[in-house]
Amino acid sequence: MTLRKFAGLGALLSLVMPGLALAADPVPPPVLNSGDTAWMLTSTALVLFMTIPGLALFYGGMVRSKNILSVMMQCFAITGLITVLWFIYGYSVAFDTTGMEAGVVNLNSFMGGFSKAFLAGITPASLTGPAALFPEAVFVTFQMTFAIITPALIVGAFAERMKFSAMLIFMGVWFTLVYAPIAHMVWSGPGSLLGDWGVLDFAGGTVVHINAGIAGLVACLVLGKRKGFPTTPMAPHNLGYTLMGAAMLWVGWFGFNAGSAAAANGTAGMAMLVTQIATAAAALGWMFAEWITHGKPSALGIASGVVAGLVAITPAAGTVGPMGALIIGLAAGVVCFFCATSLKRKLGYDDSLDAFGVHGIGGILGAILTGVFAAPSLGGFGTVTDIAAQVWIQAKGVGFTVIYTAIVTFIILKVLDAVMGLRVSEEEEAVGLDLAQHNERGYNL
Repeated sequence: MTLRKFAGLGALLSLVMPGLALAADPVPPPVLNSGDTAWMLTSTALVLFMTIPGLALFYGGMVRSKNILSVMMQCFAITGLITVLWFIYGYSVAFDTTGMEAGVVNLNSFMGGFSKAFLAGITPASLTGPAALFPEAVFVTFQMTFAIITPALIVGAFAERMKFSAMLIFMGVWFTLVYAPIAHMVWSGPGSLLGDWGVLDFAGGTVVHINAGIAGLVACLVLGKRKGFPTTPMAPHNLGYTLMGAAMLWVGWFGFNAGSAAAANGTAGMAMLVTQIATAAAALGWMFAEWITHGKPSALGIASGVVAGLVAITPAAGTVGPMGALIIGLAAGVVCFFCATSLKRKLGYDDSLDAFGVHGIGGILGAILTGVFAAPSLGGFGTVTDIAAQVWIQAKGVGFTVIYTAIVTFIILKVLDAVMGLRVSEEEEAVGLDLAQHNERGYNL
């Protein structure tokens, strides 16, 4: 009997002890990773650096001297406007996953809700990331910088002719109806429309560059050509600024692409490497294409080639290898050169600073080629096993973005034109937007 009692007690303890162990050893809470946090803080600063001062200088140097302040002012004003809208509702519309379910298409597949409006629930202790390793506040700010630069890119298409007031309202509405929903459809995870399709967009080829490039094309067509275009010379007034801006974009883009790994890991390291290779290849591709076509290489050309390479590698940065990056970069440099020169002259549209020719075309080319070179069989690091199928998925993503962005952008612009007018008067355009819109001069001699 005694032995049986001990046996029974042992059996009882064997049942109880695991529960006691679980009660004594709860699952530890996620722990912030200081390395990932430091890298994401750095990346966020780099991406903001791309807009102010990078893009402001890049665009500012390419316009005529009477319009340099207007372009820089637009970049700064957009930075302020989108920051506030991102805080109020943009982050929530882009990244709120309430009601989303993988494989199910509903309203939440197209845009997020408002549970995170005014950044509700985000505290210093809120963590996020691939393994909840860095503060959500950092992620909010990182994605905010993407939301800032995308509408700022559109400025290049209608530079020197749009009212500042109309620009501000257009950018606010466009951000609300185009940028935030597209970001949600691509990046918000299972249940997002393009995400469930399997579209690969590591750092914004679709969300940022195709989106901005197509909007820019629509904007320059709706506003019409600058007075005197294309017969009147409209040479860049300070290519030194443009080269400095291009250099800042090149450096800042490491935050853009490598930061999109959302961790200080091997993916971030490879994204940095392929970004450098593709950008260098595109700069050379554009330079030699221009050299062969026009007889001389130009500083404006190599600066434009740099940006074309940065754009094209963006969707692919997390999945392609060095050889794929080289090919994507060379293709982007050559293709964007001909689109920004020969195609623009042939079709006659006035894309002032080639926002469509570089960002739209480069983004489309990069998105399609991502489907090719993400395959491990071609040196990539993605999960693509059927290249033709992935290219079709990429093409569907491109097509959807082009159509959605073009239609909504057109409607916004036409409504604003009817309500308040989009374009400055001929007299203001002749005087220059610096004086006409801001009562200032870039240069006081």
